[in-house]
Amino acid sequence: MIRPHLPRHGSCVTIQAIIFDQTVTLMNDSTPTKEERILQVMRQVLTKIAKDTYTRPGHRHPLTDETVNDIRHCLGLITARESELNTAAGREMNARPRFIDEPQSSVVVPLTVPGKKDKDKQ
Repeated sequence: MIRPHLPRHGSCVTIQAIIFDQTVTLMNDSTPTKEERILQVMRQVLTKIAKDTYTRPGHRHPLTDETVNDIRHCLGLITARESELNTAAGREMNARPRFIDEPQSSVVVPLTVPGKKDKDKQ
């Protein structure tokens, strides 16, 4: 289960949410159901709230600890339901967040085709 990381700094709470790519690629090229679209939008809204209410350590957070825990719980429930729907539809949940500074899993190597050598210049 993927959750936002909520480190505690003294009496304040800092929300550091990983914003996921919200596009869903379905294995069988079917369109998402209404429930799947609702779950996607709810995930987007909750993670945007976490991002928009981010405060620096030492500053008072605008959300209460209870609200932050409720957001965390909602994101967990959304992930669990998405997992159930994907299992029922025979799809795999293999998407994972990708960070900008994370090395690529594949390496592109440019290949240069050697030009035709002149026999006179050898």
